[in-house]
Amino acid sequence: MTAVEEEREPEVEVLLTRSEASVFLATLGVRLKPATLARLWSAGADGPPCRHVRSKPYYPRSLLRAWALAQITEVRTGAPAAARARRR
Repeated sequence: MTAVEEEREPEVEVLLTRSEASVFLATLGVRLKPATLARLWSAGADGPPCRHVRSKPYYPRSLLRAWALAQITEVRTGAPAAARARRR
């Protein structure tokens, strides 16, 4: 294989199982059990994106990282205005 042919090969996307995704998310500060990831998927909630290989879910690591970082907010000193309004 020549150097030009090697450059043309697509990069292999790293896919993680639910258990691996759970551990990876924890390293980013988002703690979700594999069962919670499954529930988010089945409920159609705003969970992390995943691919399926023969009906088994796999989470692309790059997309999982982006999703996790989007879940983390800035430091807050109090409840958001919408939450305060619900209390009244």
